[in-house]
Amino acid sequence: MNEKNTPAFSMTDEIPEELLALLDEREKESDLIQRKSRPYHQMVWERLKKDKLAMFGIVVLALMTAFAVFAPMFSQYSYESTDFAHMLEWPSREHWFGTDKMGRDIFIRTMYGARISLTIGFTAAFVNMIIGVLYGGIAGYFGGMADLIMMRIVDILSGIPSLIYLILIMMFLGNTMGSILLAMCLTFWITTARMVRGQILTLREQDFALAAKVCGLNKWQILLHHLIPNSIGTIIVTVTFLIPSAIFQEAFLSFLGIGIQVPQASWGTLANDAIEYLFTCPYQMFFPAAAISLTIFALNFIGDGLRDALDPRLKK
Repeated sequence: MNEKNTPAFSMTDEIPEELLALLDEREKESDLIQRKSRPYHQMVWERLKKDKLAMFGIVVLALMTAFAVFAPMFSQYSYESTDFAHMLEWPSREHWFGTDKMGRDIFIRTMYGARISLTIGFTAAFVNMIIGVLYGGIAGYFGGMADLIMMRIVDILSGIPSLIYLILIMMFLGNTMGSILLAMCLTFWITTARMVRGQILTLREQDFALAAKVCGLNKWQILLHHLIPNSIGTIIVTVTFLIPSAIFQEAFLSFLGIGIQVPQASWGTLANDAIEYLFTCPYQMFFPAAAISLTIFALNFIGDGLRDALDPRLKK
């Protein structure tokens, strides 16, 4: 073999810049991630959209809220205005849901009742979420004697029926929205606290929590910045189910006559007023009862959908 015709390359020979550029691009392409990363909330929303019942619940709740806010503003009727010339009228073009024994428009009273019922439901759920998350988080992470004492307090409170708290508080403070919210905030947080405590007991032994401790973070920083945010999925689902419970509780109290008082109207108050005319004018009971049922169904559907969408085992 002729050595003169054989090209010789050594390690010191320079590689052409074009070849280097080509190799760099190929290396970059080989390191590319073919699937784009998506934010966690976007993945949750995409999974939630596939749940038809959850989307139905969101639409129903949005419509109910919109009617509650805007319908009384643009109506010619008021929730407290009476018209004795049109008492006990069945649903018609002028009165979509009919009128009651004092000639008041039931549609407007139902929409006004949605304001009260939804406000109580969402406010009670939000306040109880804050109390329950902090209480359960402290008990679960600090442990020891603090956990023992805090959980025994929870056991004592859960052993007393919540209806007793509600009745006693409203006897002293009156049948107002504030007294109902105060009574609900005394006991509704217990379920959330138990759930959060169980989550924190599991998460505090995970690697990320131990790493945060090694980095010098104190217990409060680890709890608030790492453990509770990693429990947010379960917390959201629990709070979602608290809302219909609060709405039903308020409606039950008003139905018994110890809740919101006339002339204010909640769904429970409307149902209570309709008992007298249940057989002669059943529409008076049908519309507030349908509003309660539809809202509770919608919130339960949303809660079920969120539970599935936030489940990390279903990530795709």
